Amino acid sequence: MRSSLRWLALLLVVAGCLKVWADGKTANGEQSRPAVVLVSIDGLKPEYVLQADHYGLKIPNLRQFLQNGTYADGVRGVFPTVTYPSHTTLITGVAPAKHGIEANTTFDPLMKNMGGWYWYAEDIKVPTLWGAATEAGLKTANVHWPVSVGAHIDYNLPQIWRTGTADDRKLVRALSTPGLLESLERELGPYADGIKEDIAGDENRGAFAARLMEKVHPQFITIYLTALDTEQHASGPFSPEALAVLERIDAIVGKLRETAAKVSGTDTVFCIVSDHGFVRSEHDFNILIPFLDAGLITLDASGNTKEWSAVPWVSGGTAAVVLKDPHDSATLAKVRSMLKKLTSDPNDGISEVIDADAIHRLEGFTTAQYAILLRPEYKFAAGKSGPLITPTHGGMHGYSPDLPAMYSSFFITGPDIPAAEGLGIIDMRAIAPTLAEFLHIRLPQAEVPALEFAHSAASK
Repeated sequence: MRSSLRWLALLLVVAGCLKVWADGKTANGEQSRPAVVLVSIDGLKPEYVLQADHYGLKIPNLRQFLQNGTYADGVRGVFPTVTYPSHTTLITGVAPAKHGIEANTTFDPLMKNMGGWYWYAEDIKVPTLWGAATEAGLKTANVHWPVSVGAHIDYNLPQIWRTGTADDRKLVRALSTPGLLESLERELGPYADGIKEDIAGDENRGAFAARLMEKVHPQFITIYLTALDTEQHASGPFSPEALAVLERIDAIVGKLRETAAKVSGTDTVFCIVSDHGFVRSEHDFNILIPFLDAGLITLDASGNTKEWSAVPWVSGGTAAVVLKDPHDSATLAKVRSMLKKLTSDPNDGISEVIDADAIHRLEGFTTAQYAILLRPEYKFAAGKSGPLITPTHGGMHGYSPDLPAMYSSFFITGPDIPAAEGLGIIDMRAIAPTLAEFLHIRLPQAEVPALEFAHSAASK
């Protein structure tokens, strides 16, 4: 009798599993969820993939998304078009003014934070995909995604660094999910330091991400790869060096896709995104000099900031101008005079200066009175002496999100996602709610709807 009951129970389990396999729903009628893998390739301009033949790129894994998946011709990003605000939009669906990560580095006019970045997830003011998925009972994981220290993630290897010394590895270990890094390092060797952002660092973190997927089978995982951005800053977009780096990143993507297929079968949504585009740089604009000349910043004998009434908060090709007292009319008059002088010379490289109302419409820099936007061939630097403009080389981002050169990437494959389907230009804020559809979770704060294809694909 007991044996018969055991066989009956087994048959019921099998029947339930067959029902999930047959109609995509659980035995109680709930929609089953695919695993979602979200990989960010920092600085990946869509042209790298869409025009791979033109650049002679051997990137077979990325090119598969064009034949087998849905993709954007470009993604209009947020203001400013830099890494940390963008990556936070990618997991929240809202602009920086709402999610709270307004730049890469914290506002720190006296440098008390010693170059600190927005590493900590507690600074995000709205729900994230990580938190919503975890609260829905899904298993979540992360490897190196920006603003992930202390995030609500089951298996977390957050991004952080301080000094570039061996103590940084201790810091990552202390802030990761307890025991996780030690367990992976026993199998794979040392984990890349947080400040190591070259292709070897990407290959290391890619291997850790693949093994993490094999060990814990996450239903939602975020993975961040940095080397293309690092190389483009050094040699510019589409340089031979950048192309070579992307070909090695393509191999990482191939390994991650192979691992995802092994772990979750065909029932995996695999999404490639980036945070911003890139332009080639020819000139440095030493933004501290006009502030020093106008008496808005004073330095001590060691060259450190002693006093300030207005300072630039730099993000690549954009500098927000923040007043200590926004109602100080004398300082505001000094700032206006300084900006008028700067914009009167076309050789200074300024594209435009926008006021607080225009900044508000762009949903960034909530404390700024003005923002200075440079022309693409110029980038901001922080020289405290010497000429205003100096020659440079390499590449930069952080310019107006309306500039097509700043458009980022979106490629996605998975069950019932249309193949070879172009979306045109999309809004970066649509990506998080789109992935939420596949995870069957909600991001009620999202500022734009999910992309249309996701509704039908996720419901099948």
